Amino acid sequence: MSNLPAVLITGASSGIGATYAQRFARRGHDLVLVARDKARLDALAAQLRDESGVAIDVLQADLTQADDLARVEQRLIEDTRIGVLINNAGMGQHGGFTQQTAASLDTLITLNITALTRLAAAIAPRLTQAGEGAIVNIGSVVGLAPELNMTVYGATKAFVLFLSQGLHLELGPKGVYVQAVLPAATRTEIWQRSGMDIDALPEVMEVGDLVDAALVGYDRRELVTIPPLHVAERWEALDGARRLLLSDLRQAQPAERYKTLA
Repeated sequence: MSNLPAVLITGASSGIGATYAQRFARRGHDLVLVARDKARLDALAAQLRDESGVAIDVLQADLTQADDLARVEQRLIEDTRIGVLINNAGMGQHGGFTQQTAASLDTLITLNITALTRLAAAIAPRLTQAGEGAIVNIGSVVGLAPELNMTVYGATKAFVLFLSQGLHLELGPKGVYVQAVLPAATRTEIWQRSGMDIDALPEVMEVGDLVDAALVGYDRRELVTIPPLHVAERWEALDGARRLLLSDLRQAQPAERYKTLA
């Protein structure tokens, strides 16, 4: 058994989650792999045990189902070996806003927001008590860009960024590292599941490149890691402008432009 903290990864059967599992196994971390597809989880676990010799538990769960989500929460609460949560499970949006059904909206929001938040909330008290650990939330650059026409999906990813920033402010002083990772288009199965043709996109990042870049940000303890952003100053400028805006919002009176229709 490794002396390093175990890592629980959601959405671990393929794509970004499976690649995180490979990378952390190579680093010597024991793993808890969570996803719906047990056969794929078992195959990945067997491969990683052979390659890396780490201990791997498989936890089949559909995080949109209350009972399954509760089981994963309980594992995070009780298993003191787990010191890192990779909140990766998520789904995309098929069609525009008016094409969504009540059921599709519920599923999307439950997985991308509710499950992610509840899992972070499950592990956070134990990590803060220990004074160490990490929560990595996988967002998306779509959360910065309503122009990309993925309204509900983008809104869920904007939530992930805001949540991560807020958690950093609350948990960081207590020794817990919180990272938001914002991929752009990455070659994973989420596109096929959303009914979109990934080959129609002009530029797509390979999943290994995405996770390797995200782990550089993780090792550097970046708060927001945007692997496709080549000019880091753009994010710094955006975040700086947001902070400046806050100083203008603490006013007791409405702005002059709202005092008259003229």
